[in-house]
Amino acid sequence: MSSALTDLFPHPIVQAPMAGGVSVPVLAAAVSEAGGLGFLAAGYKTADGLYQEIKQLRSLTSRPFGVNLFLPQPEHAESGAVEVYAHQLAGEASWYDTELGDPDSGRDDGYDAKLAVLLDNPVPVVSFHFGVPRRDVLDALRRAGTVTLVTATTAEEALAVERAGADAVIVQGVEAGGHQGTHRDVRENDGTGVGLLALLAQVRETVGIPLVAAGGLMRGGQIAAVLAAGASAAQLGTAFLVTPESGAPAVHKQALTNPLFVRTELTRAFSGRPARGLVNRFLREHGPYAPAAYPEVHHLTAPLRRAAAKAGDAQGMALWAGQGHRLARELPAGHLVEVLADELAAARTALSSWGGAR
Repeated sequence: MSSALTDLFPHPIVQAPMAGGVSVPVLAAAVSEAGGLGFLAAGYKTADGLYQEIKQLRSLTSRPFGVNLFLPQPEHAESGAVEVYAHQLAGEASWYDTELGDPDSGRDDGYDAKLAVLLDNPVPVVSFHFGVPRRDVLDALRRAGTVTLVTATTAEEALAVERAGADAVIVQGVEAGGHQGTHRDVRENDGTGVGLLALLAQVRETVGIPLVAAGGLMRGGQIAAVLAAGASAAQLGTAFLVTPESGAPAVHKQALTNPLFVRTELTRAFSGRPARGLVNRFLREHGPYAPAAYPEVHHLTAPLRRAAAKAGDAQGMALWAGQGHRLARELPAGHLVEVLADELAAARTALSSWGGAR
């Protein structure tokens, strides 16, 4: 198995790129400095904004780090449903005293411009979400010295990643918080996600490239489990969301362990694409009616989500969280990496001792 990825960081711990202002440079730097792999999320930023964040991150650490890109999205079949959904959200706009966003604000997230930044100013690792980049893109990044990863949620998607020439695949189980990285977003697939351990086994028998496991991981013992199942590293998002370095609003951080929010659910309510978050009022009221229309719904609800966050109203926010959210620990990011590494070592020792005692 290629060590091009794992040679970059001592601990097999990757901080998931969380878009929307969570994965800020200070968080990525703290993780990388502690021996994990920190990540910036380019999603919803301008190309210049990404460039400035990379500069800031490089001023904070000389350790390797990664940048995540969203793939441009194809046209969808539910465009007329967006207007209907906008009418349904009129009451929310009135309640938060704001206007709904323009659903036609762009479909490609400035992908080409951001890719140009990463080719002109190469970074150690680039990952992709919502699809598979073209082979020439992956080849260009490899020539620039960049290791490439692509998210997959099925064994078939993982095979497409391997065939495109990526260096590794991020195997995302249905437990993961935030957006599922499905390559083809169709309603027929809603509710068909596979749990991480089962998915790892399927992908391990399908592809030969290294695997990075993602989905609901919060403890070092879980990291040991996915490594034993064939992964080269583990990617954790929710675990790092509550750290002081995270850019998440305080109300979001507090909600993860607030007994008021007892479960998570995959929903299209906030973005039009399946994403896992804490079940709150907005998700309950609008989730059943949200169309499959990303990024139109994302643009439409963005002002509502900002207004709710400004008001400190957790019931109107997209509280992205994985299924392990109740295990969140409010530790500095670097310390969390060290704790996870210690837990991983202890789990491996326990497993070795158990095997020797048989």
